Amino acid sequence: MIGSRLLGSGSALPRRVVTNDELAARVDTSDEWIVERTGIRQRYIAGEGETTATLATDAARAALADCGLGPADIDIIVLATATPDNTFPATATKVQHALGCNGGIAFDVAAVCSGFLYALCVADSMLRTGMGRRALVIGAETFSRILDWSDRTTCVLFGDGAGAVVLEAQGEASEGDKAPGVLATRLHADGASHDLLYVDGGPSTTQTVGHLRMKGREVFRHAVVNLSDVLKEVLEEAKVSAEDIDWVVPHQANARILDATAKKLGIPREKVIVTVHEHANTSAASVPLAFDTARRDGRIKPGDLVMFEAMGGGFTWGASLVRL
Repeated sequence: MIGSRLLGSGSALPRRVVTNDELAARVDTSDEWIVERTGIRQRYIAGEGETTATLATDAARAALADCGLGPADIDIIVLATATPDNTFPATATKVQHALGCNGGIAFDVAAVCSGFLYALCVADSMLRTGMGRRALVIGAETFSRILDWSDRTTCVLFGDGAGAVVLEAQGEASEGDKAPGVLATRLHADGASHDLLYVDGGPSTTQTVGHLRMKGREVFRHAVVNLSDVLKEVLEEAKVSAEDIDWVVPHQANARILDATAKKLGIPREKVIVTVHEHANTSAASVPLAFDTARRDGRIKPGDLVMFEAMGGGFTWGASLVRL
């Protein structure tokens, strides 16, 4: 098997919705300030009994139901997260057990907001080399647990959630046709930018979980440049133009980044899936969560050419072109 195609998707959100006005009662901010600078109006926050693993499991179950498959049909689980339930074992193994598909491959990928794209590429590569027939690729986060809730510059930006897709191995499409599949992926990282977006804790350094720290203005500048460049790389590799893309599903970090990136590439705003106003930044969950939202409301349809893109702490960034 030398290719993979996307069979279905699912997502999950915590029960609790937190509006900007609710946050404004806790820190020095306002709904107007948050919306103007980020486009965010609300976010979902995990409560008691809700963890990265439970959200990931619910999203995985929804994705399996979407394509009519069961746990026994899954050979590989790759879970992207920066907020695992435990330092180890991998949260993917908890999802595997909860689903009841023990015995296959299950592991986590840590690339923060780009994590889903890294996980998608890893799963696609494994299917292409015959490691399995079908894979669950999940992005799941509970970023609310690593936020400094007294820091208005960061705590208003993030939310919790999960999204998942099912990939299936297939034969390679012949050149020039429009068969479904993962067509091209490019990934990058630059550790020199570590101090612009990071968590100030870890088991090997402080023996604590730590809190998220970010220099927003610098992150914005890097995001627009890096995302524009990697999107061009993927278009060149797939031998398609920006005009050929039906939908762009970006990491939902900030509405201004989404607008600036689309403008730089000449992609119409109406082709960009935007859910940041509803979900805020859910890190590795944001791309699959936005994708599932747009599939279920009928915007994204079979046969569409869809571009995924994201950038996160590290920095890591990447893009993937998929024909549904």
